[in-house]
Amino acid sequence: MSLERRGRLGARGPGEAALGHADAGLLGRGSDPEFLHSDPWRVLRILGEFVDGFDALARVGPAVSVFGSARIGSENPHYELARDVGRRLVERGYAVITGGGPGIMEAANRGASEAGGMSVGCTIELPHEQAVNDYVNLAIAFRYFFVRKTMFVKYAEAYIVFPGGFGTMDELFEALTLIQTGKARSFPVVLCGVSHWAGLVRWIQARLLDDGFVGRSDMDLIQMSDDPDEIVRMAVGEPS
Repeated sequence: MSLERRGRLGARGPGEAALGHADAGLLGRGSDPEFLHSDPWRVLRILGEFVDGFDALARVGPAVSVFGSARIGSENPHYELARDVGRRLVERGYAVITGGGPGIMEAANRGASEAGGMSVGCTIELPHEQAVNDYVNLAIAFRYFFVRKTMFVKYAEAYIVFPGGFGTMDELFEALTLIQTGKARSFPVVLCGVSHWAGLVRWIQARLLDDGFVGRSDMDLIQMSDDPDEIVRMAVGEPS
């Protein structure tokens, strides 16, 4: 099923209801080419991204943001784990929000979609742009990383983080910083893949905690597991 496009929003299946409420033409574009490259225009464009993102995601309901590498193939064990986690989150009544690309993002969206739930992709425009994966049923395109990051935090009850590169690490430490400084409500941050993350956690303890750069309570912000049941339980609590 192809995505129905409306401005920077796209939807298929369950996502079409959210798309129907979005006003993608909220900010009209001026005709002056100089204005289109000016800072005032950029401010309006940023505002438009916030408005469209808020309008679409406010109707999604409880959700969990899942992060991880775009370079992981379907044969990788972490892909299947992310797919399982996506399915279990939907079964617990949560939508799944990812960056909408391949790899771990596709796997989590796939699990959510196959379980009949809301599968959201917040994509980013890059020089080598990746297509929205086939399992997203509500896609929102962003030009600005900081707007996109706001959506991941604002509409997520938890972060689930699989192995990944610089982008994954950026999202992880952004979340920890916001929680530590009180700029965001405290929410669970779960690292999936103990053998992958254990070295980083040991380094944080040895170089940040022991040297006094973070507090002992800051270490409690990080949880790790390889078990899909435990991952979901750490993220959203025990089933009611």
